Amino acid sequence: MRAPCDEAAILTHPADAPCRASTGAWVLAATILGSSMAFIDSTVVNVALPSIQTELKASAIDLLWVVESYGLFLAALILVGGSLGDLFGRRRIFAIGVAIFAAASICCGVAVSVRLLIVARAVQGLGAALLVPSSLALISASFDEKERGRAIGTWSGLTSITMAIGPVLGGWLIEHASWRWAFFINVPIAAAVLLITLWRVPESRAVQAVRHLDYLGATLATLGLGGIVYAFIMSAANGWNVPVIKAAAAIGLLCLAALPLVERTSKQPMVPLGIFKSKTFVAVNLITFLLYAALGVFFFVLPLNLIQIHRYSATAAGAAGLPMILLVFLLSRWSGGLVSRFGPRLPLVAGPLLCAAGFALCALPTAGGSYWNTFFPAIIVLGLGLAVTVAPLTTTVMNSVDVDHAGAASGINNAVARVSGLLAVAILGATMVSAFGHRLHRELNQLPIPQNAAASVEANHTRLAAIPIPENLDSNTRSLVRRAIEYAFVYGFRIVLLICAGLALLSAATAWLVIRT
Repeated sequence: MRAPCDEAAILTHPADAPCRASTGAWVLAATILGSSMAFIDSTVVNVALPSIQTELKASAIDLLWVVESYGLFLAALILVGGSLGDLFGRRRIFAIGVAIFAAASICCGVAVSVRLLIVARAVQGLGAALLVPSSLALISASFDEKERGRAIGTWSGLTSITMAIGPVLGGWLIEHASWRWAFFINVPIAAAVLLITLWRVPESRAVQAVRHLDYLGATLATLGLGGIVYAFIMSAANGWNVPVIKAAAAIGLLCLAALPLVERTSKQPMVPLGIFKSKTFVAVNLITFLLYAALGVFFFVLPLNLIQIHRYSATAAGAAGLPMILLVFLLSRWSGGLVSRFGPRLPLVAGPLLCAAGFALCALPTAGGSYWNTFFPAIIVLGLGLAVTVAPLTTTVMNSVDVDHAGAASGINNAVARVSGLLAVAILGATMVSAFGHRLHRELNQLPIPQNAAASVEANHTRLAAIPIPENLDSNTRSLVRRAIEYAFVYGFRIVLLICAGLALLSAATAWLVIRT
């Protein structure tokens, strides 16, 4: 089945292709549905974890890998996905990614052991690594520079709303059917995406591309990112003294250090080093790294605070972020046009500044209080910051390189976002545990409780606010210990959120100093 357009025109003159206007809506429909499928899956599985643990008799480490195997392969292979789209056709790679994702979703749904589920989740990550950068590259090739910002804004807004839909949809499916349907739901969506893609989306690829894949560069990028991500994930539970973790980190660093040398001599580099000559491209990726590191940590620690300290239900904790997602959804198309109206500098300074204010406001509430006068104002400010930032950030990435390297640029930027979140959760998660333990020791020393009871509580400090309180204490003392735990958690939470605010400020400073209108 071929797209009903002159594909030769798209390939040779992508900016002037006559069928661009008529296919733009179909390109948006296919890329939004495909990307949303991948984004929904990254959130819906969190709701399914308790049911998966019960049915498959999984350990806590198993559950960690159910989540992280997907993110690990997506982060490690997303560079390869972007490069493949430029070389062999963005529509083709996008469709292959959707098909792989759907097949892996079926395997997840029928998995009879947690190990099979982990493997299937890794394959899902591979499919997502192909479809996500190809979706942005298709948009970039299908819209001219004036319309590209609004198109990316539409894609950004509609895919962002899936962050809110995922937990709600997953909870409903788990309650009324089974956790397996959280994966089966991807199949009809994928079928619709494939139909639209093969019927209405024109093919495009890099005009000067040679039909050759940089296998050595792809291997080094995969091993480099994969090794570092694996090391940080495993070190959170096992520390850095484990030989396998040290080896993974060393291999990752060596591979990434060797990558520029290999790419410089490659005939068809997967990561074309020439695009890094653009100060704007380098600056935007630095902004992405800083801001998405803060966001990754924020979405990790906020639910813990809401559920363990403020006693929210899981549903209420998930709903707490809805105003933020709604703002991104409603304003992204508008913000996507800010680049063409004002240039990239203004939104990429103002947006992160608002995000920094939102993070700082989230650090203010103590235990207790109504959602509306504690976290709601912070969520609104953070939502406004994200709405102003996300679409212009993506638009600036795609506009900072020529269309021949759109897939590579998209892959690099997506990899930066994914890896920064994974690393930040590991590093700042350890920071929070350390700060929590330090403050807990101080709080317990001020309480009239037996030394062995205090030692028992402190020994479990890595469980944060879920620490079990010794049963042999009277109710009043137990209440005092619970309050000490809450104070210690809020102390660690505030440190992490203020670091997040600092990261957002650094991203705003980068935009102000480097990006020009």
